[in-house]
Amino acid sequence: MRAITNIINEGLTRARRNNITFLTGAGVSSASGIPTYRGADGIWVKGTKFYKPESFGTFKHFSNNADEVWQYTFFRKKMFAEAKPNEAHFSLVSIEKELKERFHLITQNIDNLHQRAGSKNMYEIHGNLREMRCSDECSKEVYDIPREIPLKDHEEDLTYDEKALLVCPRCGEVTRPNILWFDEYYNERNFKVDTTLRIAKNTSLLMILGSSGATNLPNALVRQTLQYGGSVIDVNLEDNAFTEHFKDKKQYYSYRGSVAEFLDLFEKQIKINETI
Repeated sequence: MRAITNIINEGLTRARRNNITFLTGAGVSSASGIPTYRGADGIWVKGTKFYKPESFGTFKHFSNNADEVWQYTFFRKKMFAEAKPNEAHFSLVSIEKELKERFHLITQNIDNLHQRAGSKNMYEIHGNLREMRCSDECSKEVYDIPREIPLKDHEEDLTYDEKALLVCPRCGEVTRPNILWFDEYYNERNFKVDTTLRIAKNTSLLMILGSSGATNLPNALVRQTLQYGGSVIDVNLEDNAFTEHFKDKKQYYSYRGSVAEFLDLFEKQIKINETI
């Protein structure tokens, strides 16, 4: 505990002009009752028992099963809507108020809980379920998912009229959720890859909160922070892909405990650190 406290204080001291960045994953939302992706009760298991995540969560699958994917999307939206932000979400809002423009929040979560808690300076690198875009990419436009479509239970299908609301207003092609699927690549327009890499380059202290490191951009953000002299604290209940990739790096540290517990410690260090 003392070593992590020292690391936090050193990071805060060096961050007078640089960023202090938080990278959040599914583990942050699990305390709100939202299952993680790959656990025994994971969201893929609940909603897609006939598919493996790597096959269901793809544009290829959507191209052949658009109605099924949209039905599952509204099931997920219902799950997210019924959840409430937890202690960790609100702690990040409080920390943002303390750190002001130095605070950056990069999230892999698409559940909208950070926004509902009040976070402002944040980047959604896996998209969100508030928006949709043309599946044929006829334009760069992003549209709100129609609120007229009610949220769905697990096996409740979309009606014909509801499906009619999920077409591109420009070309008439079916729209798709504005999220990143397994067979797609990060880009700046939808997923802020360039922006977040610049943030990481100028980050003195990066905290990984509840992310397993199973996707490419989060690993690139950690690598970028370390390469340019920043420190990284991996806050998770257990070792993960980040541990495997970066455990030998001098400025990479592990904190094995809850995200809420760590953020409480972090807030206390902000308040007693005279350099803030």
